[in-house]
Amino acid sequence: MSKKKFRAYDPTARVELPGDLRQYLPRDHAVFLLEDMVAVLDLTPISSVYEQGDGRGQPPYHPVLMTKLLLHAYCEGETSSREIMRKTYEDIGYRVLCVDQHPDFRTISDFRERHLPAFLVLMKDTVRLAKELGQVRLEHVAQDGTKVLANASKHKAMSYERMGQTEERLGREIAEILEQARQRDAEEDARYGRDGTGDALSAAEQREVDFRQARRARIRAAKAALEARAAAEAAAQAPVEPEQRPAPRLVRPEPPPAPPATPTTPPQLTLVAPTPDPAPDEPAKEAPSVTPAPTEQYNFTDDESRIMPSKDGFVQAYNAQAAVDSYRQIIVACDVTDASNDIRQLQPMLDLVRQTAGRLPEEYSADKGYWSAENVTALEQHGVDAYIPPRQPPRQPDGSPSASPPTPLAAQMQAKLNTPQGKQTYSLRMETAEPVFGQMKDGRGLRRFRTRGLAKARGEWALWCLTHNLLKLASVFRAQRVAIRVVTAAQTGLAPYHVVLGGLPPRTATTYGMRQRLASFTRPTACGFAVGRLIRTLAALSATNARSSAVFALPTLVSQTGS
Repeated sequence: MSKKKFRAYDPTARVELPGDLRQYLPRDHAVFLLEDMVAVLDLTPISSVYEQGDGRGQPPYHPVLMTKLLLHAYCEGETSSREIMRKTYEDIGYRVLCVDQHPDFRTISDFRERHLPAFLVLMKDTVRLAKELGQVRLEHVAQDGTKVLANASKHKAMSYERMGQTEERLGREIAEILEQARQRDAEEDARYGRDGTGDALSAAEQREVDFRQARRARIRAAKAALEARAAAEAAAQAPVEPEQRPAPRLVRPEPPPAPPATPTTPPQLTLVAPTPDPAPDEPAKEAPSVTPAPTEQYNFTDDESRIMPSKDGFVQAYNAQAAVDSYRQIIVACDVTDASNDIRQLQPMLDLVRQTAGRLPEEYSADKGYWSAENVTALEQHGVDAYIPPRQPPRQPDGSPSASPPTPLAAQMQAKLNTPQGKQTYSLRMETAEPVFGQMKDGRGLRRFRTRGLAKARGEWALWCLTHNLLKLASVFRAQRVAIRVVTAAQTGLAPYHVVLGGLPPRTATTYGMRQRLASFTRPTACGFAVGRLIRTLAALSATNARSSAVFALPTLVSQTGS
């Protein structure tokens, strides 16, 4: 029996990487696609921050580099700044993206937290790019919400009732420590005289008193915050009499101050409700004191997060909302709220869809958690076809179904959903919004926000949503390049074809990872073609005795001929 031979292997052999590292990545690698897409995004909200100051200090890393690095990391589900820094050394894709630069993990973390508001703007920019590429149609938009864990433990939360009990207990403990110190001082005075002792409290006793006083102060501040929150919620839910409700009016809001040379977007008309002036003889009414519910929670780590129900029980989390276009699962609006209930999240998201996408969709669907007569009426008034199943009435105490008949609006909606067309339309929700959360959580590992506070959580959620949109657009570009490779593979060495991928403003094309400018376009062909049409187009161009190139652009195929 002959001995098996293996290929030579020497672990101590020198490993060299000659040439450009880009040649070690495939032509349709995510790094190249990300570079093409970031090139057409408006990074002014990020770069403008660095125009402030006097220019002293060490030069920072380029904001475009940091933006690409952070977007690429979130596209791969990597959110740890230390892991991102490590990948700039160990991963060829990251190394090519950073051009062999290695930002420190603290620099990456500070950049992310500093520019969280800018990601809200970039999120809208990805929607604009998707619309220009024909990937957003607004024929059907589905909304859904998911619970994302806050960067805080639920064990650091305390109820309003327990706060009062703990405050009383700490007060008693402080009084006991001070009484023990007083008794000890009295004994020492009797033994050594009034001037024979030093400190009234020992160092250990002073530390105990300071600790309990600081904790009691924090609990008092938390109680005050809960009381203010309860008063604000009561004021927001207070009914307004019809005769006291002012009529809405159209006002033109003043644009923010800007330099005279900078063109500004014309302000839009906004429907607002003016605040009525109090009657001159009527005294100002004081806001009634509202006591929070005994079970109202306050978290000492992230006071803006809430304990919310989820499939894993009660968790300390935020409610992340997303409105998704059904054509390519592009997120057209996103937001984060501290309310566990979804019923009040539909109309704010509908306004965000209009602001981000430019108009309202034709159809809008959501699950029964969003059902209310107010939400359905608002959709109908805006000319949007609503598909929201009504809530089931609560059962009777014996467990039998409720005997109360449904409202006319609920019965009308249920009858609409029971039709074949209604079932087919509502089924789009399950294949539009829910898969997006699955791709983020199971595919990219989103479980917990890394920032604290509602405003920062909104910025981080926008970062997750905009990278989701970039991944969807990258899949479209990757499919195009596959088609182009099929075309070029079908040609012989005698055919002088030069195939490029373009269509992004400005007219910049990508040929095998290399960037170049495009000349004028001619002979447009409608989109929706197959690879065979590409081959036939190139074959038709071969009839001319000139160099030819086919530009595969969205949403059209453009052929160009020249000398």
